Amino acid sequence: MSEIIRLGDISIAVTLKDIKNVHLSVHPPEGRVTMSAPLATRLEVARAYAISKITWIRQQRQQLCNQARETQRHFVERESHYLWGRRYLLSVTEENEKPSISVDHKRINLTVRPDSSCEKRAQIIHDWHKSLLHEFIPQIISKWEARLGVHVVGYFLQRMKTKWGSCNHEAGNIRLNTELVKKPKDLVEYVIVHEMIHLSEPTHSDKFVSILTEYYPTWREARAELNALPLAADSWKEHVGQN
Repeated sequence: MSEIIRLGDISIAVTLKDIKNVHLSVHPPEGRVTMSAPLATRLEVARAYAISKITWIRQQRQQLCNQARETQRHFVERESHYLWGRRYLLSVTEENEKPSISVDHKRINLTVRPDSSCEKRAQIIHDWHKSLLHEFIPQIISKWEARLGVHVVGYFLQRMKTKWGSCNHEAGNIRLNTELVKKPKDLVEYVIVHEMIHLSEPTHSDKFVSILTEYYPTWREARAELNALPLAADSWKEHVGQN
């Protein structure tokens, strides 16, 4: 159960957990603020900590308001689309044949049947995105399983509005946002490693942070870069937080 701290127009949900340090986070899309604190923390101490971070909180909320977002895509000629961190122009050809997609150094070439709807084109692109992720993700999982000493029973792809990934440590599964196909591959790798560590450390505990820092020392830079990239029109980025 959470206690609520109110600092002017900002409400902070405080949850006491079996952790050593305070974790303060600002969540998209609207800048919801949460704080996780050690079990023995008094509410007035949590309030004092929040007050000391109020400038940072306001900065993060402002960044969320200003965050670049992709406009709604209509899948038409010369529309911008992102793939593995690069911007491409969409080229659309209408043919009475099975839909197909190819990529060159500047364009994503989409072939569809005449009079195909926007929804149909979106589904074709989405299925293609998933196929690209299915080619890439198993390589990264295989690369990191031995290093981290974990086993991924399975992974799933899903459209997500609030997370880049999630983990079911009891089932041994991880779930990844299909929007990741638009981001640079090294940032996708960071998200996969993050979720794989949750197989052994389910929460964002001090031990989790320690493991992540040991095996992926540039994770803070990766998270910052990921959070600075444009968001999809209907998706939100991973929360930003301070330990």
